[in-house]
Amino acid sequence: MESPRATSGSRRARRRARPRRRGLLYVSLATVAVVGATAAGTVYVKAHARGNAVSSAASPAPSSSASASGEASVEPVTEPVVDRDALLGSALGKVTVPSGAKVSAAVLDLDSGDSAAHGDSAFDTASIVKVDILATLLLQAQDAGRHLTATEKAYATKMIENSDNTSASQLWDVIGKAAGLDAANKRFGLTSTEGGDGALWGLTQTTAADQLTLLQQVFGDDSKLSEASRAYIQGLMKTVESDQRWGVSAAADGSQYALKNGWLARSTTGLWDVNSIGRVTVGGTDYLVAVLSKGTVSQAKGISLVEAAAKAAVGAFTESTESSEPASASASASQ
Repeated sequence: MESPRATSGSRRARRRARPRRRGLLYVSLATVAVVGATAAGTVYVKAHARGNAVSSAASPAPSSSASASGEASVEPVTEPVVDRDALLGSALGKVTVPSGAKVSAAVLDLDSGDSAAHGDSAFDTASIVKVDILATLLLQAQDAGRHLTATEKAYATKMIENSDNTSASQLWDVIGKAAGLDAANKRFGLTSTEGGDGALWGLTQTTAADQLTLLQQVFGDDSKLSEASRAYIQGLMKTVESDQRWGVSAAADGSQYALKNGWLARSTTGLWDVNSIGRVTVGGTDYLVAVLSKGTVSQAKGISLVEAAAKAAVGAFTESTESSEPASASASASQ
């Protein structure tokens, strides 16, 4: 409160200064409103990508009312909330899926942290589980305070670069088969992946969202794997043999990708499982992408489906980012 001893001169000075202070206050309030709305949008996107039912409607932004003296108020400009799941679903809806086949995808923008997933069905991993097997082996080695043996490294290289099944079976036994894989995946944060029975590592069940979580362990900083372990897996995924460089790489700029593919013809149906997971770079931004498919009549048709889905999935992020830039620029100019 103002002191009753203040002189009339100081009161007049404060009255003259008051309008200017109000103006500053309005601008400050507007700034807080914009920042608050933006933060809310970020929370929404991340929560929605994990499957939580969160409303896409933006909360009404607080606005400054006109002052008693008739001064104009400053209306805050809020950035629209982006429903990444809806955009991804719309993009994949435009992909031609062969009759009887299914496809699911998940994407994470490593720069912004925004992510989305479409489809929660379980799929056979086929050979993409080899990334999970190696991640499990490295986690177990870290726990034991040891490095991989020369034999383990040789198996790991052939398993990832050449998709060698014999090497995968050897390391599957080393990690303790499904029990070892499941224990590691629990620590990695996977919630819908279950190791295959017995020696059938290729029939491990997973979802696109879980594969995105696994990719975060391999390519993200917040990981149970050490920096050296992450770099080791990444290096192998960057050097897969030339005839296995299809899949999510279709969405990348040139050769800026690291991936692992999986393909398997089911003996019970004759239909194909075709999957691809990895990191791609588009326009200078890194994206983690997982695309899973099943039910195509041939491997070639499965590859075409996976590549079309990968392009559409990443496009849902790049196109929405490009379209939002003019709106953001316009909002900034009008303030």
